[in-house]
Amino acid sequence: MKKIQILGSGCPKCQELHKRVLAAVENAGGGYEVEKVEEIIEIARFGVMMTPALVIDGDVKTVGKVPSVEEIQEQLK
Repeated sequence: MKKIQILGSGCPKCQELHKRVLAAVENAGGGYEVEKVEEIIEIARFGVMMTPALVIDGDVKTVGKVPSVEEIQEQLK
């Protein structure tokens, strides 16, 4: 099972990324653990200075932008 983390404080962009990740996971047929990380200290541990950020299995995939559902699905492959 892949682990997907959304790093962000809960701003509108962070919320939109969360929605898009959930849509991408649903389109992919599930099998993913989705977690929101809102604590600044936890976010900093990834070396991320801008949010939102998308992390898949510990690898930071995007920072400071909200990728499309299709882009997220490509990252999940």
